[in-house]
Amino acid sequence: MGQHTHGQEAALAVFQKHVQAELDGDLDTTMATMTDHPHLYNMPTRMGGDGREGVREFYKNHLVGKFWPPDVVMEAISVTVDAHQLVEELRISFTHTVEIEWMLPGIAPTGKKVVVAFAVIVGLEDGKVSHEHIYWDQATVLAQIGLINPAGLPVVGPESAARLKPRA
Repeated sequence: MGQHTHGQEAALAVFQKHVQAELDGDLDTTMATMTDHPHLYNMPTRMGGDGREGVREFYKNHLVGKFWPPDVVMEAISVTVDAHQLVEELRISFTHTVEIEWMLPGIAPTGKKVVVAFAVIVGLEDGKVSHEHIYWDQATVLAQIGLINPAGLPVVGPESAARLKPRA
């Protein structure tokens, strides 16, 4: 990646801190990286929250500090950033060994390997995260854990995300 402006570097830094706090199970730091009126939408499952309390409750009950399979790997494919928005494309792989409420609500662990591409659109205001809109192909995930048969459907498995090359 080339040089970034100060605004771009600040945007990247706040989002990296936000994601690391999620992974570390640090709810207070996760929320400290967000504005006073954020929202978060996991588009395929309609899970998330509106407003500070709604987002905090979502994180507390469904994401931060929980429900991450121990072998989860997140690979950045690309990041596009300016002072007001960041768009990250990534590949996430894991073995479905725990219930992942935000992604597969109500689905018991299957023990199956999942590899899926994500797009995360992050709004930024005054140096903090104002929103996250998170997209992934739920049919691809469901096919990989054996809940739908992709035969005859326009659905693929891990080979879709495998085509993506991580950034250097």
